[in-house]
Amino acid sequence: MKVFRLEQRQLLRIPIEEAWEFFGNPANLPLITPLDLGFRITSPPSERMYPGMMITYTVTPFAGFPIQWVTEITHAHAPTFFVDEQRFGPYRLWHHEHHFQTVPGGTEMTDLVHYGLPFGLLGRIVVPLVRRRLSAIFEFRRQVLEDRFGRPAQAP
Repeated sequence: MKVFRLEQRQLLRIPIEEAWEFFGNPANLPLITPLDLGFRITSPPSERMYPGMMITYTVTPFAGFPIQWVTEITHAHAPTFFVDEQRFGPYRLWHHEHHFQTVPGGTEMTDLVHYGLPFGLLGRIVVPLVRRRLSAIFEFRRQVLEDRFGRPAQAP
């Protein structure tokens, strides 16, 4: 299996505690997910994430084909780090690290995603499509977070 990597950084113009408060609440996931993904949490609501927490949801990455997805929060170290890993879903491997660090002007959030696709050679053929889709999802999230918490100051 070929493992792919996506890394994204974003400055959030809020203190690290506020960033943790927002990202540590699974109920906020739908707010930062594009509507066309049909994202819906199906597990009982919890206001706080914790190691071992399982979150179930459905997504519709391709029109008309809902997919069940189960992730586990495998690590959570407030307010700096948590990891979600797919236990069942569309990927063969999904390991998503979320890092938060206090920096001048707010909190730097770094996402590091390692993922692998199922279906062998067929999966490798659709890598560019999946990469574009993931980039679009993270770009949507970037815009939502900038609208919610403010845009980074422009360099002179």
